[in-house]
Amino acid sequence: MCGILAVFGCVDNSQAKRSRIIELSRRLRHRGPDWSGLHCHGNCYLAHQRLAIVDPTSGDQPLYNEDKTVVVTVNGEIYNHKELRQKLKSHQFRTGSDCEVIAHLYEEYGEDFVHMLDGMFSFVLLDTRDNSYIAARDAVGITPLYMGWGLDGSVWFASEMKALSDDCERFMSFLPGHIYSSKQGAMRRWYNPPWFSEQIPSTPYDPMVLRKAFEKAVLKRLMTDVPFGVLLSGGLDSSLVAAVASRFLAESEVACQWGSQLHTFCVGLKGSPDLKAAQEVADYLGTRHHEFHFTVQEGIDAIEEVIYHTETYDVTTIRASTPMFLMSRKIKSLGVKMVISGEGSDEIFGGYLYFHKAPNKEEFHQETCRKIKALHLYDCLRANKSTSAWGLEARVPFLDKEFINIAMAIDPEWKMIRPDLGRIEKWVLRNAFDDDQKPYLPKHILYRQKEQFSDGVGYSWIDGLKDHANKQVTDAMLMQASFIYPENTPTTKEGYYYRTIFEKFFPKNAARSTVPGGPSVACSTAKAVEWDAAWSNNLDPSGRAALGVHAAAYEESLGDKDTNQLHGSSQKLQEGLVEQAATVV
Repeated sequence: MCGILAVFGCVDNSQAKRSRIIELSRRLRHRGPDWSGLHCHGNCYLAHQRLAIVDPTSGDQPLYNEDKTVVVTVNGEIYNHKELRQKLKSHQFRTGSDCEVIAHLYEEYGEDFVHMLDGMFSFVLLDTRDNSYIAARDAVGITPLYMGWGLDGSVWFASEMKALSDDCERFMSFLPGHIYSSKQGAMRRWYNPPWFSEQIPSTPYDPMVLRKAFEKAVLKRLMTDVPFGVLLSGGLDSSLVAAVASRFLAESEVACQWGSQLHTFCVGLKGSPDLKAAQEVADYLGTRHHEFHFTVQEGIDAIEEVIYHTETYDVTTIRASTPMFLMSRKIKSLGVKMVISGEGSDEIFGGYLYFHKAPNKEEFHQETCRKIKALHLYDCLRANKSTSAWGLEARVPFLDKEFINIAMAIDPEWKMIRPDLGRIEKWVLRNAFDDDQKPYLPKHILYRQKEQFSDGVGYSWIDGLKDHANKQVTDAMLMQASFIYPENTPTTKEGYYYRTIFEKFFPKNAARSTVPGGPSVACSTAKAVEWDAAWSNNLDPSGRAALGVHAAAYEESLGDKDTNQLHGSSQKLQEGLVEQAATVV
């Protein structure tokens, strides 16, 4: 990942202003430690902090068209850049950078080219011929982008809030799948997939179509000129990423440079569920596995840094970001600059445990749509900023545009969780890779119950965070929370604790408005909390809040009798699933 900063319409274009832009851009250097670039044109500035992944020797930014009248600063990867270059044969390219196609596509097609890009990206482009500019963000917001306005009438764009929060009177998160045009003075949505309307699809489930689409999504993300690996938690999603990457790595171009043995990485408290499962998957796949440990205290000590980098006070994001932040530092120390990760699957397939309570296929599908639309505020933000804090890039094949379209077109009746048919959460995905002739994964890994990352690294991690927050925040403080924080008022001591740290770094109203709020259970949207009346008394983003579903659900919220019944039925369900799955078609 790189860091971009662009400012248009500054009243002051003195040397002092240039120095200020450089200073603000420097706040993004963790995202791109390899090189810095700045282009000035009158009262317009485009700055870039580069993390060199493709064409490290000549792809420095900003990038230009042939006569340098079009300037672009980009954070992202364009996986189909070679195909796009074939459509631009009349253009002369200066570098081997995948992002240079953006400048030439603009020359060829004007502002209506963003839909042609297959990748993850945020970019700002300046046309110096008329001083017009555009800014755009990828389909679901894998890469971050913020937009702000200065008192002098200037318009700002930045990869992270910290680069513009001090100099802008107002700012906001740039909407995913949108483009801003200075000529129109407005934002419009360029990404218009069939599922966005939330109408219920009816395409029959075809496991081979789904499998091939995901394999294609993983393979295109092997585009790199630097060492890479896969984040492997041992859960279904990361294990499938590792299995596919490992299976096809030897045939790929990247194997010539970096070898055919895949590197995998996992983090957790000693003895955690993820560490054990990840090692088993790594042994099965024959990867070069790297296991990292952290203690609860080390995690707590990193919380302030995590909040500064992730720019959120959302409880579940901070819980999951902290181990990812610590792991990223270890990975970068090994010389690795890019990792492939499993984010997005739970949103697309209804993998969170609360989906067990979806009353019908219509509400199930609508909830998955809501979850995908909100990814830029949660898992995409976490995956990008936790890794970028250490100059590490995370790629997410489940959020491939083509794969999303195929997966979201499936009749949601197939995605519904049906224990009577042997279908647990994400059954359509598990079944697609259930190959007895040439197995991708062991059966018990393929059918392992969903474990949220913040839980899987070790249950005592969340318990330790709560205990720490209880010592920092008094009952009186929480009682007065609505007066201190009237917007998105924290309802727990843990939430209050994170909020106080966030406000220290980002004290403006605009900053706190970039963070979502509302009730949630096991990562649900507020709407889905209505699916079970008992959940309103147990609002917690941990998967263990899915009472009656998670095998290690919180016991303190239930009577002993109910708890035993729930654990018993949940355990029996898990034990029978592997056997049933082998016979279900």
